[in-house]
Amino acid sequence: MMASGSNLHLALCVMLLSIPALHTYVILDARQASSWRLGQVSEFSWSKCDDLPHPGNIKSLSVNPDPIPVPGDVNVAVVASTSIDLESPLTLTLALEKLFLGAWIKVPCVDNLGSCTYDVCDTLDKLFPVGQQCPEPLHTYGIPCHCPFKAGTYSVPSSAFYIPDVPLPSWLESGTYRVKGTLSNAQGEVGCANIQLSLTSPSHSWWK
Repeated sequence: MMASGSNLHLALCVMLLSIPALHTYVILDARQASSWRLGQVSEFSWSKCDDLPHPGNIKSLSVNPDPIPVPGDVNVAVVASTSIDLESPLTLTLALEKLFLGAWIKVPCVDNLGSCTYDVCDTLDKLFPVGQQCPEPLHTYGIPCHCPFKAGTYSVPSSAFYIPDVPLPSWLESGTYRVKGTLSNAQGEVGCANIQLSLTSPSHSWWK
């Protein structure tokens, strides 16, 4: 859903409600503090946070293959909807946890990566110059890359994306992670999703 080296960030985080482009910002910032490299992403799954009704919902999401090689190709298909217009102020709050000795340990927000809160509209404006055509396949499927996001259903059929070599900070080690992503506007919570996946560095790939 993004251009060139930014494609990874859709593949990992498109499910974070109806703004799939956002997580590019997190991964790009992570490169500044990199000391190990991601080898593969596996055991990817997602679910709704609860049964409460939200204006924003993910109707379907598929990511394959499993494991996803890094660097390598991934196929992503997603259908998401919102019953209200999503406009600034719009925030995405991530609660990231790592499985450690059988317990889930919260990962703090460090260098804009971890359990952080992001200004969605401002981040998208920084990622994609205002006035320019949105990157493919956003443009093809009529999905905007800037606020506001009009009420409606947004669908991306199965599309192939290339995941580039991804350096990550040393504290984001190989392991199993889960993240709760909550999208909110001025009136309150708009949508929520849970994601779980495992990260593996090339030096530990033989364990899989």
